[in-house]
Amino acid sequence: MPDVEPTSTLTGRPTTALYRTRITQLRRSPVHHHTERCSYSWYVDIDDLPRLPRWLQPFARFEGADHFHGAPDDTLRQRVDAVLADHGVHLPGGRITALLLPRVLGRACNPLSLFWCHDAQGVLRCVLAEMQHGGRRHAYLLPPGEYATPFDGSGGQYVIRAPLPDEEVDLRMSLFRDHEAAVVATVRGTRRPATVAHILRLQVTAPLAPQMTALSMRIHDSVLRLRGVPAMPRPAEQLERSPHTVAVRPGWTAQKCSWMPS
Repeated sequence: MPDVEPTSTLTGRPTTALYRTRITQLRRSPVHHHTERCSYSWYVDIDDLPRLPRWLQPFARFEGADHFHGAPDDTLRQRVDAVLADHGVHLPGGRITALLLPRVLGRACNPLSLFWCHDAQGVLRCVLAEMQHGGRRHAYLLPPGEYATPFDGSGGQYVIRAPLPDEEVDLRMSLFRDHEAAVVATVRGTRRPATVAHILRLQVTAPLAPQMTALSMRIHDSVLRLRGVPAMPRPAEQLERSPHTVAVRPGWTAQKCSWMPS
């Protein structure tokens, strides 16, 4: 339906899309543990969010309050812009696309959301990654290449590979300890049109995606605790002092890559 799929003026194709995803996590140390589940994600332009029929909206709502921090009435674009501005990034007129889970039947759960930030000329300038776990939200500003290392912590170093989704989405996040990948998580899927039929089909093949995601995370954490694995290391404490503090890859700072009109 046209009202579900706004069309990009850059590519001439619908921006809004669905990705039926398979999510895996492989833990190699201190114990070997593998999980795999199916879900889905929406790919959207945050300035032109999908306009679903009223009767379908409970199965896909996009609320600014589900991401980052800000005033209760802030839009998603306002919250993303605030995070970028706090780190010296200004993209007036720039397009921002995102891969995320919507709110379904009043519940939101987004362990990893990604925002690809373009300038007014359509050039990808940076990627903003948001991780949510245990009620905490952390933001990481990544350079536009496929690989980035958001932060170094006592528990290791995260590496995120987040190429812009196309016909396929292929994301990879690894936690390295002692130069070896201790944990590797992937999100892979194929693009599908965001039609009413596909949205309804997903409510059958992957029902209550946010609720099931939250349940899966709790079960996964409980199993690891029973096997004696400590909780995942938290990012540096400085990330919690300000809601918009952003960790960046060593040697790359957004202040050096700020795009404001001259």
